[in-house]
Amino acid sequence: MSKISIVTPCYNEEENVAELYRQVKEIIENLGAYDYEHIFIDNASKDNTVPILKGIAAKDKNIKIIVNSRNFGHIRSPYHALLQADGDAVILLVADLQDPPEMIKDFIKKWEEGYKVVLGVKTQSQESPAMFAIRKMYYNFINRVSDIELTKNNTGFGLYDKQIIEILKEINDPYPYFRGLISDIGFESYKIEYVQPVRKRGITKNNFYTLYDIAMLGITNHSKIPLRLAAMLGFLMSAVSLLVALGYLVAKVIFWNSFLLGTAPLIIGLFLFSSVQLFFIGIIGEYIGSIHTQILKRPLVVEKERINFSATTESSSALVNKRDQVYSNQI
Repeated sequence: MSKISIVTPCYNEEENVAELYRQVKEIIENLGAYDYEHIFIDNASKDNTVPILKGIAAKDKNIKIIVNSRNFGHIRSPYHALLQADGDAVILLVADLQDPPEMIKDFIKKWEEGYKVVLGVKTQSQESPAMFAIRKMYYNFINRVSDIELTKNNTGFGLYDKQIIEILKEINDPYPYFRGLISDIGFESYKIEYVQPVRKRGITKNNFYTLYDIAMLGITNHSKIPLRLAAMLGFLMSAVSLLVALGYLVAKVIFWNSFLLGTAPLIIGLFLFSSVQLFFIGIIGEYIGSIHTQILKRPLVVEKERINFSATTESSSALVNKRDQVYSNQI
């Protein structure tokens, strides 16, 4: 019998985790032909999320829990949990119920038809229209500058075959852009459209910084165009500056007494070039920061505890550390 793994990252979702558990359990049981596990990875919640999950896990051994030692962010924690799943197919499903659990049936159906990747794609959202429009513009932008074609309006919600998970385990990326990695692997994906419902309970944990973080991660991991744009724009502006300087020189020589240089062009030029330089220094800084993160090779997360996992199960982060140690010894 095939096994389905459901992976749910959560942080301060005490109002949603029990309802999500109930809905997923009902859907899988109605399918009838699958074993399943539901892995909740908690990012050191400060509310009652973990006690609620422990109460559920005590009654249902299909529920597995990983509790992180601290909040490792919305990028590393879900990815770590995906690597712990041992199902024949793994479904990433957030805890806030904005990824409709009923789509699990559609994902599995397409997986049975042979697709290794089945993705949920938001065509509309009942959340803020302005935020949805900004996200759409970002996806359009990153597809223009990226070396690969990324799936627009997909947050990672979808089904991934065990073969995909095994490939991800070999990549060993300490700060992965998951959506980009799925596109980079290259397997054909089937896309199922849906309308994202409004969050009914609790508040979103995303803010400007977290959204900016993942946006820049997508750019730095999958495009060199901003760096090349900086070089090309620098050359172009240098050429323009030279032409302007020559024009001023000729005008001054011809109209020596009547042509006044003035301070306005100097001030405007100074602020223009300074702002352009600062912008591209920031872009370069993002790439350097990405390199720095890769070099540190820190584990995705540090686990505080795990519940209902087999005693022989070894975390993916431990395996990565062992592999790095072997490589170091060989050098």
